[in-house]
Amino acid sequence: MAPTSDHPGEQAAADPIKLLAVRGTPLSLDEVFRAVGDDASGGTTLFVGTVRNHDGGADVDRLGYSSHPTAEAEMRRVAEKVVADYPVRALAAVHRVGDLGVGDIAVVVAVSCPHRGEAFEACRKLIDDLKHEVPIWKHQTFSDGTEEWVGAC
Repeated sequence: MAPTSDHPGEQAAADPIKLLAVRGTPLSLDEVFRAVGDDASGGTTLFVGTVRNHDGGADVDRLGYSSHPTAEAEMRRVAEKVVADYPVRALAAVHRVGDLGVGDIAVVVAVSCPHRGEAFEACRKLIDDLKHEVPIWKHQTFSDGTEEWVGAC
């Protein structure tokens, strides 16, 4: 994306990818938000994905996430594409693996850009591409005892 002015703060940062991780421990919104703090950013968008209590008309009791060993490398590839397409000043993404209950945080992504519109667009692109391209799988357990595996994220 072309810069909107010659001021350095209007352009992408030289090294905007601040935090990428797949973790087996609870995620911190504060950690991700701090990672994308940038004085030249006028917009920071934070997305938090949580475990909901239903899917496809069925009640969900719990789920588990598992990942391929290449998941973090794939997260970086996705993040680099977002950085190439938007004037990202700072970007962070963390995904949880392991057993989670309803209401638990499964993923947190954040992007800071010079303007809010760019931040919203870049964050949306980041989470959508992470869900479709990073090898993380979800195993859902339903209240009726049935279960199902769902592809990437």
